[in-house]
Amino acid sequence: MENKKSINNMEYVLVGDYYIPDLKLPNEERPIGKYGRMHREYLKEHNPMMFNDLVLEGQLWTYLADLNEQAQSHLKCIIEQMKVAEGVTEDLKASDQMAWVRAMNSIHNRAEEIILRELIYGEGAV
Repeated sequence: MENKKSINNMEYVLVGDYYIPDLKLPNEERPIGKYGRMHREYLKEHNPMMFNDLVLEGQLWTYLADLNEQAQSHLKCIIEQMKVAEGVTEDLKASDQMAWVRAMNSIHNRAEEIILRELIYGEGAV
């Protein structure tokens, strides 16, 4: 009797009287980071089918690491664009540090809100 079976591109192993998925974790070493963890929780709660598919295919960690890198890159880009648009420069930092800190905190918070809405929790998230 055969102890392995393949159904829908998924390998199963016979354990006792039952076939269970033969799951192998990918050799992924990149961290999933803050945004990957947030999106993982979002998927668990709001899109469990996609979450389960990614887990069963062994792609969850890679998917979340890619999303985290994309979110961080997009965040940096948005922050730089906002700094230019709002005139937040090194000259401001040198002349009035508190105004620069306030402006940068505001920019960072707004940029992160865009990232969360578009990539982590929004329509573009899944």
